[in-house]
Amino acid sequence: MNNQFLHVLFEQHKRALHQVPASAICHLMEGVLQLLFPVLSDKRFTSEEELKAYAADLERKLKQILNSMEARLPVPPDAVARALMEQLPGIHRLLLDDAEAIANGDPAAQSMEEVIRTYPGFRAVAVYRLAHALYELQVPLLPRVLSEHAHAATGIDIHPGAQIGTHFCIDHGTGVVIGETCRIGNHVKIYQGVTLGALSVDKAMARIKRHPTIEHDVVIYAGATILGGNTVVGAHSIIGGNVWLTESVPPYSRVYHQPQINVRKYEDPASVLNFSI
Repeated sequence: MNNQFLHVLFEQHKRALHQVPASAICHLMEGVLQLLFPVLSDKRFTSEEELKAYAADLERKLKQILNSMEARLPVPPDAVARALMEQLPGIHRLLLDDAEAIANGDPAAQSMEEVIRTYPGFRAVAVYRLAHALYELQVPLLPRVLSEHAHAATGIDIHPGAQIGTHFCIDHGTGVVIGETCRIGNHVKIYQGVTLGALSVDKAMARIKRHPTIEHDVVIYAGATILGGNTVVGAHSIIGGNVWLTESVPPYSRVYHQPQINVRKYEDPASVLNFSI
């Protein structure tokens, strides 16, 4: 390979501000989830002191990660790590409420344990809540690393800047997209393929609310697309499957898409064309 090209690459590596391996923060996140939920843990603690030591080690590892990006943090790494660990009880309560909402809303769910261990919707929301805490602490890059890790694992894309209330339920979840400035209330249920996005991808809108607001107790069915920062879905509304919505609807609305479907009956099956895809 050309030596001059390698020299240019080396200079870029030297100037790189973020040298935290993605695997490090993702591994730490997995450790936090295992701390919060015994059903996810690879480790069985034999004493409370052992559990405390494990939590302290997680905080120490987080400090190490943050120390490598100290120049970009608004407050010292120790303060950020301490603040995140102090938020874990609240995050844990929120996630238990999320798991309960999923278990209560899905007839196929046999238990909270099954939801926590196996449901991609719960996994994506769990990672989101940790990433959102880091986002609120103004930690650069790492929240997006976590959200994209969850996106790759679950097919659910939740920006860490989104504001999501309690008892949030994503059922199935593949293809769900929730944008950065989206605001979601309590007891909201979303099915697969839903997009809560922006009307425009103009870079000039980077600091502007460009994603919709979903108020409390709303259900959004599969394939619905809701766009725009001024779009508000009122509380207790139901948005049907495949709806394309770019304007606000009042509380208790029912919004449906009605495609035209034609069904024909043939007396002779031999006369029907057979297609192969």
